[in-house]
Amino acid sequence: MTQHKRTALLAAGQVQGVGFRPFIYRLAVEGGLSGSVGNTSDGVRIEVQGPPEQVDAFAVRLRRELPPLARLTRLEVTDLPTVDGETEFVIVASHGHAGHSVLVSPDVGICEDCLRDMHTPGNPRFGYAFTNCTNCGPRYTITRSIPYDRATTSMACFPFCPRCEAEYRDPLDRRFHAQPVACPQCGPHLWLVDNPLLPPGGTLPPDSAPAGWPGPETLPSEASMRDAVARAAALLRDDRLLALKGLGGFQLACDARSARSVSLLRLRKRRPHKPLALMVPDLATARELCDLPPEHEALLLCPEKPIVLCPARKGCLPPSIAPDTAAIGIMLPYTPLHAVLFDELVRLTAAAGEPAPVLVMTSANASGEPICLGNREALRRLAHLADAWLLHDRDILVRVDDSVAGVRPLPADGEQPAATPFFYRRARGYVPRPVMLPEAWGSDLPCVLGAGGELKATLCLTRGNEAFVSQHVGDLENAPTFGFYEEVARHLQDLLEVRPAAVVCDLHPDFLSTRHATELARREGLPLWHLQHHAAHAASVLTEHGHTGPALALALDGTGLGTDKSIWGGELLFMELDAPRWQRLGRLAPFRLPGGEAAIREPWRIALGLALQTGMAPEVLTGIWTAGGESGDDVRRAPQAMAVTAVSEMWRRGLNCPSTSSAGRLFDAVSAALGLCTHITYEGQAAIRLEDAAARSPLPEQWWRMGPEELRAPQPQHELLSALPLTEEGGLWQLDGPALFAAVLAQRHRLPVEDLAARFHWQLAQGFAALAVRAAGPTGVRVVGLSGGVMQNALLARLLPLLLAAHGLTPLCQQEVPPGDGGIALGQAAWAQACLRAGLPTELE
Repeated sequence: MTQHKRTALLAAGQVQGVGFRPFIYRLAVEGGLSGSVGNTSDGVRIEVQGPPEQVDAFAVRLRRELPPLARLTRLEVTDLPTVDGETEFVIVASHGHAGHSVLVSPDVGICEDCLRDMHTPGNPRFGYAFTNCTNCGPRYTITRSIPYDRATTSMACFPFCPRCEAEYRDPLDRRFHAQPVACPQCGPHLWLVDNPLLPPGGTLPPDSAPAGWPGPETLPSEASMRDAVARAAALLRDDRLLALKGLGGFQLACDARSARSVSLLRLRKRRPHKPLALMVPDLATARELCDLPPEHEALLLCPEKPIVLCPARKGCLPPSIAPDTAAIGIMLPYTPLHAVLFDELVRLTAAAGEPAPVLVMTSANASGEPICLGNREALRRLAHLADAWLLHDRDILVRVDDSVAGVRPLPADGEQPAATPFFYRRARGYVPRPVMLPEAWGSDLPCVLGAGGELKATLCLTRGNEAFVSQHVGDLENAPTFGFYEEVARHLQDLLEVRPAAVVCDLHPDFLSTRHATELARREGLPLWHLQHHAAHAASVLTEHGHTGPALALALDGTGLGTDKSIWGGELLFMELDAPRWQRLGRLAPFRLPGGEAAIREPWRIALGLALQTGMAPEVLTGIWTAGGESGDDVRRAPQAMAVTAVSEMWRRGLNCPSTSSAGRLFDAVSAALGLCTHITYEGQAAIRLEDAAARSPLPEQWWRMGPEELRAPQPQHELLSALPLTEEGGLWQLDGPALFAAVLAQRHRLPVEDLAARFHWQLAQGFAALAVRAAGPTGVRVVGLSGGVMQNALLARLLPLLLAAHGLTPLCQQEVPPGDGGIALGQAAWAQACLRAGLPTELE
């Protein structure tokens, strides 16, 4: 008789809700093994028994042949005594206990198999807007707790019909143990509600809606659900706005090919210029609208289905889609509801002989507020925005907005993995996927909370050596958004079954995230540390790369309170997470912000202050602004003469003119000085216009062809100054940003605006590289982390690493979280772990 062997395997990671148990079942049956597999709160527990060579082969195949959505973070293997008489391999019921290490899957875009089911006449799910399987569909947004089973999701209220239950129980079926599985007989229902208050093409004040309308009196039939989709499509073709209940919240849709529809959406949403995201039915339509390199196509098609920033073709869409930039955000339909809506739109446009449909698909919320979650909330809050609502009865348990990504700039060696995202906003499709903390710190780590910042807020909770950065929350500037922040904190803690043992927050005492962290620490008696904003940026990028030793970091952004109470933003830091310690080594030379916050909204003020600081007369700028104002572009309008005089006097007397070293504000000033943007309607607008102008210059294409020697050598054709002055003051190296501003302004009438914008990027990147090289000498450190919102500038994000590498330094860029403020919570959480490891005294002791 053959000697048998029995082994237990505990798989931790993203192993629930991704077809992992069916995969294990098939491997075991194919190997002729007996045993069991089941979900636990520690992961998936597997026991296999059979000939030793088959048991060993099973473990090898498990690691090599994982399902597409599964991710292993740990696989523990233990030998067990054999069980006499066992002949079958079975899937056992889930059970939970404390101390788990399960990764809940992010929500996943619809797969090709499910699309095929929806497009096959006679298939039970033909045209059904809630089709899914183990390889796609909702996960995070419908999950209350783990283990991940139907009873712990918002699908618990939809009992299986016999057919769906048979598929769910069949280990060889694609829907085996797919928790959201449903069909028209037993699953969620869809219906359309017209807005009786909003006249077509008209507007309403936000508070004019009644409390809400009831749902349908009877459950919609398949025919009535198809009719709802048809009516929604007809409404969109009639230049009306549709609020659609999506995966993580409501979306507001309109016809992107209709300038009238886009203008109406912008009017109602009070969003005059900020770029709008688009959804297209297929890759062919995306190619019609954009010049798509292969890596952009790969990112569009990946299971996460983010909004991808792509280079737009001219003349294909109304300019009002993205008036400030040549890039547009494109995504493919990622839910079956989107798919059936586009199926109907494609049918209608084809019958009319029109181009393929393109929809604006933006978050359905009033400006500055969180995305709507439930039906009643949407009926109440969106009555001034939407002409109709396309609703369903599957509850969304947590709000999650769409992720926004670019394609990571090519490294110096030209190699790039397919579909590597460069995050502007990390949410749907990627959350709650963890970032692994440095391996050297081990896995037995306490839970800590990184509270995040104020703008583009996220928070971060850790569990063992996993850091869970939340979805994008938004700007914590009002009660509804802060309420969303608290929702996310509660949901993540409940989902992960953790409670923080320590907290790190920003230095700024007025941030709502700081107040939340401070109150939590006092209430629970937790250790609390404050970490300066740019140090958190540095810790974030170093943590991603597992670098805990000495490093330099360039943290470049718009605003962050410094330890000296001034506004930082163009910083060279030294950091060592293992110590833990950090130090400011260098900065942009300070300049003033006349009017404080008003200077951020009106960047002409910053430009005027810099002109005065560098000995130039205000008239140098006012002539540029007068010409820009004649263009009819509202954000280029000239400031009134009285305002220029008043701000000049304010600057000379030093009244309400806080000092800053901000790289982001320098971008704003140069944009204003070049007449590109004197007033903004959304954060980052002036810098986006400056980047867009630089991208239109032929100079960047020359940079990408340069080798290391050329990058190190002076390039007179690109430079505004022979070298950006680097001085030492107060123990800090200073990069003379004001001198660069003056050089740009001096050339304003000699060179095209596009070339001046490009030369500014080149010279500033050369200056920051020189700053890092200068610090690398005495410190002996060769690693340079790059973080901060300015590193979301695609030109700088590509150029600065090339320059650092050319000087023999090793640049580290953000890969798993945004380099902007959406990533600082990760740095704060890592700092908390470092402080606990080092036993640093808490600030509440």
